[in-house]
Amino acid sequence: MSKVRDINLAPEGELKMEWAKRHMPVLNLIREEFKVEKPFKGITIGMALHLEAKTGILAETLMEGGAKIAITGCNPLSTQDDVAAACVKKGMNVYAWRGETNEEYYENLNKVLDYNPDIIIDDGADLIFLLHTQRRELLDNIMGGCEETTTGVIRLKAMAEEGSLKFPVINVNDAHTKYLFDNRYGTGQSAIDGILRTTNLLIAGKNVVVAGYGWCGRGVAMRASGMGASVIVTEVNPIRALEAKMDGFRVMKMEDAAKIGDIFITTTGCKDVINAGHMLIMKDGAILANAGHFDNEINKEDLLSISKDYKVVRFNIEEYDLGNKKLYLLGEGRLVNLACGDGHPCEVMDMSFANQALSAKYIRDNHENLENRVYSIPYEQDLRIASLKLKSMGVEIDELTLEQRKYLSDWREGT
Repeated sequence: MSKVRDINLAPEGELKMEWAKRHMPVLNLIREEFKVEKPFKGITIGMALHLEAKTGILAETLMEGGAKIAITGCNPLSTQDDVAAACVKKGMNVYAWRGETNEEYYENLNKVLDYNPDIIIDDGADLIFLLHTQRRELLDNIMGGCEETTTGVIRLKAMAEEGSLKFPVINVNDAHTKYLFDNRYGTGQSAIDGILRTTNLLIAGKNVVVAGYGWCGRGVAMRASGMGASVIVTEVNPIRALEAKMDGFRVMKMEDAAKIGDIFITTTGCKDVINAGHMLIMKDGAILANAGHFDNEINKEDLLSISKDYKVVRFNIEEYDLGNKKLYLLGEGRLVNLACGDGHPCEVMDMSFANQALSAKYIRDNHENLENRVYSIPYEQDLRIASLKLKSMGVEIDELTLEQRKYLSDWREGT
């Protein structure tokens, strides 16, 4: 029995899903293959993802392949209630609504696991972590899982290194057709979009501080710069810091950036990136936003502890009065692109979710021969998705001739 906010919202969610589907051509092609092949017949897939329109299309695709779907959200503020209702109407088992308490969030994860899934599709690895801690009786049934976030992959690799991981997991996050587009262009656009929707303020002319210069940080810095911001990057990795410098951005420590930043966006996957020490030296009116998976990059306990007063001044904007100044936190410090917007554009999620769908099929076909570790996706899959995406865009590229192939593979050819 599903549990959502309001089942009567389903028609609105169906319209959102139909719009998303029109702009996800690669996933639609995979769906047609799944209709015929039915690779998931008799298989239950447990999913914990941001439950919005594009996710609904992924779940539909897996259902077309014969799967029984049990799904919940992976963030208390990212579920779209109309989409959750629409997914119920389409025959999925759904346990999610926007604004879940922490207790409700974990109850819903457990509801998904109550279906005794064969395959896990995760975002942040909370489902997988729960299986390994509180629901270990279900582990023997798991063929494998897929994980699509940097944060989740870090957790899973740590588990694998200490021998704690009990089933194979495909690292969807590091697929070229995921991180080069989803992390960079998707996060770059959607994080800025979430900030603009929520604040209705101008980016041009402001100092935008981007914490972290991985692919997500690069995307955010690129988009902020393109809108006229003066971008400052903070980093702990000297190579990435050097890249940011040579890409034309100012690079400095957070303690220095905190004094001059107007908007702060964290993209690190680490905790306490912005803490009380930074907040105390920020300018009056500084805006804090997070684009990392968990809500611990901006230390909210620190922010509350140094504040004399707190109130909600606009939907998704909390004002913290420190006495001598006011700071503003967006979306409760959760993923600003989903808490305050609609998430990544359909076109990039088309590739990310194509990777999820094909990786789930790879697990179904190969789980008996896989070890309990984190696997990269097959490079051939990456190439196939990129080729399908180019075809959908009407783009043709060259192919190597037989002579060129021979030249590249024969070291005796010289120059």
